[in-house]
Amino acid sequence: MKEVTKNIIKKDAFGLMLGKPVYTNDLAPKDSLIVKILRSPHAFAKIKHIDISEAEKIEGIECILTYKDVPKNPITRAGQGHPEPSPHDWYILDEYVRYVGDEVAIVAGKNENAVTKALKKIKVEYEIFEPVLDFEKAEEHSSIIHPEKEAHSMFEIGFNAPKNIAASYEMQIGDIEEELKKCEVVVKERFYTQAQAHVAFEPHSATSYIDMHGRLVIISSTQVPFHVRRIISEAFDIPIRNIRVIKPRIGGGFGGKQAVHGEPFVAAVTLKTGKPAKLIYTRQEVFESTYRRHCMRFDVTLGATKDGKLKVIDMEGLSDTGAYGEHALTTFMVAGSKTLPLYNKVNAVRFKGKVVYTNTVPAGAYRGYGAIQANFALESALDILSQKLGIDPVELRKKNMMNEGETSPIFKIMGEGREGAEMIIKSCKLNECIEEGMKLIGWKEKYPRIKVSETKVRGVGMAIAMQGSGIANIDMASAILKLNDDGSFNLLIGATDLGTGSDTILAQMAAEILNVSTENIIVYSSDTDLTPFDTGAYASSTTYVSGHAVQLAAEKMKKLIIKEGAKKLEIPEEKADFDGEFIYEKDGNKRVSLKELATVLYYTENQKQLVADASYVGKESPPPYMAGFAEVEVDIETGKVKLINYVGVVDCGVTINPNLAKVQIEGGIVQGIGMALFEDVKYTQNGKLLTNNLMNYKIPSRMDIGNIIVKFVESYEPSGPFGAKSVGEIGIDTPPAAIANAIYNAVGVRITQLPITPEKILNAIK
Repeated sequence: MKEVTKNIIKKDAFGLMLGKPVYTNDLAPKDSLIVKILRSPHAFAKIKHIDISEAEKIEGIECILTYKDVPKNPITRAGQGHPEPSPHDWYILDEYVRYVGDEVAIVAGKNENAVTKALKKIKVEYEIFEPVLDFEKAEEHSSIIHPEKEAHSMFEIGFNAPKNIAASYEMQIGDIEEELKKCEVVVKERFYTQAQAHVAFEPHSATSYIDMHGRLVIISSTQVPFHVRRIISEAFDIPIRNIRVIKPRIGGGFGGKQAVHGEPFVAAVTLKTGKPAKLIYTRQEVFESTYRRHCMRFDVTLGATKDGKLKVIDMEGLSDTGAYGEHALTTFMVAGSKTLPLYNKVNAVRFKGKVVYTNTVPAGAYRGYGAIQANFALESALDILSQKLGIDPVELRKKNMMNEGETSPIFKIMGEGREGAEMIIKSCKLNECIEEGMKLIGWKEKYPRIKVSETKVRGVGMAIAMQGSGIANIDMASAILKLNDDGSFNLLIGATDLGTGSDTILAQMAAEILNVSTENIIVYSSDTDLTPFDTGAYASSTTYVSGHAVQLAAEKMKKLIIKEGAKKLEIPEEKADFDGEFIYEKDGNKRVSLKELATVLYYTENQKQLVADASYVGKESPPPYMAGFAEVEVDIETGKVKLINYVGVVDCGVTINPNLAKVQIEGGIVQGIGMALFEDVKYTQNGKLLTNNLMNYKIPSRMDIGNIIVKFVESYEPSGPFGAKSVGEIGIDTPPAAIANAIYNAVGVRITQLPITPEKILNAIK
């Protein structure tokens, strides 16, 4: 390998470091109208009357729009495959408001002061309803959050608006009850995971204008530009051909931008006024009015023999989707499909549950996407089982976990919103991950605990995890390669770089095939007019799915170069080859440089543009695997937890760019640590979000996370481009369970509800 597996610097690194204008707000037209949203102060209400007359008189105000001024087409904001598995239950503006922060009116003006004044002048009369704030009581609550007749699900899987159910799902293999009777040891436990905010440093941003052809152009900080185009088309009844969406650089997304957020509001203003408009969310709006992680409850039952053979896994869940059903079904199904195959030797397995509406901030996609919630429950329950059996938790996992060459019926049964795809695991180095992790953490020397002093005890804990590489038979990516007249190449891709470096690794793949330097690949991505289709950056799909498309396009380009070079050299095509610099005669002395060939092709001889394109849809979704090990120090007088070391050992196939892969794992681990120990979303009794700023919402700093060690085991995935699998999400999954298990091993208390705070530990100890 000359370019792949190398630590090549990100293509956008220097531009970002030098502060170049590359983000949405930088690129907004200078005369853009400032757009702000009047938001609901109530968790659940119906708008009886809106008076905008005084607000319209303020100098500089261009337009004020209410639900009466925009189309009423039910859509889902979720940027997912079509037909969407999420319910169509959201409107650009509606007469109902369903959470504190929901949109009431759109205000646009020439300057921020005018718009801020106008927001205060709008008078709204509400009919207030009792909100549904407890997701465990939502199904039986008297308030119906979505009474509108237009709300519907494309799949009708468990959607039941009168019961506040956005989705439900159930699957079973084997006879759970009969198999449990045969088990010598049974564990039953309930676990809770909390909502979690994404806290991407760039807030959600969108700007829009009408181009010279009368088409609507949207520049957006989005993970899913092609989905945004389709959703805006549906919401406004505008043909897709009349919409262009451009994704510039993004300052983080983590799933929070896998949807439309501000785009419909700037579009509404531009369509009404004909003028450019921009909406930059405040940090408070990001917290209160975009997305958060689905909080979930899981009841886990495990059955096993005395010698540690796992026979039964039974998981029943309840998920809180908030005010709208975005990603409701898919996150819940992933909670099962990306955890249960880890233990593929059971006789019976069941996964079932419901996703309910509440009058809280909508839940949506977030890195880990359901898998992290279920992983915390299952991997914590495995440790409880190991304690009952008196077996080392590492050995219990080794005895029951997935191995290379094996499969699970769950792969076929459970996809994302629909059936999955059968799959034999061709690469699984979980055992090697565990062995390496044990060495790095010092498991044999430290398990289960070491007493540091009279008041402080250290413990170690571990967990394993799997994720996926795109959504099989659904996710599609495409790529175009164009040869320039100096011998360089343009790579046009719909794939969306969120700061992950996907532009760079895809260029590395193309360069490897063409045997040229990555510097010779000029990347342009994520513009629905100029780049080919790609479903977007989610489901850990870019390296595997988009990478395949790039690889195929590069192979086509290489053949085209050889074909045209052979013509130039006047030799048969089969006698020519290309080494990245020259097209040459295999058994002779004739050769022509790529630069010379490109020049004559475009200016003098056999003139033609060389363009290669390719598309790819994954037929399977090979999982990356991870073993996570935590070492904690617990103060038994205060309950305070100090994370000393966290070790993550990962099998993601071949690492296309090892440094960028490492950064992905480190970032995921830190977010998982945040979920385990620090982050929580809290509301008042009336449904107002309390943790709506970075003073009240605690994310871990460098001082909180101890020493993080990341290592990759040598692995090769035959179905992946250059042997690669995904790496984007797997890092986040193990910290909650590994840390909870380490705390138990240190002080003997089992915390089953995240986040694990000193108060919970101290109360449990007492």
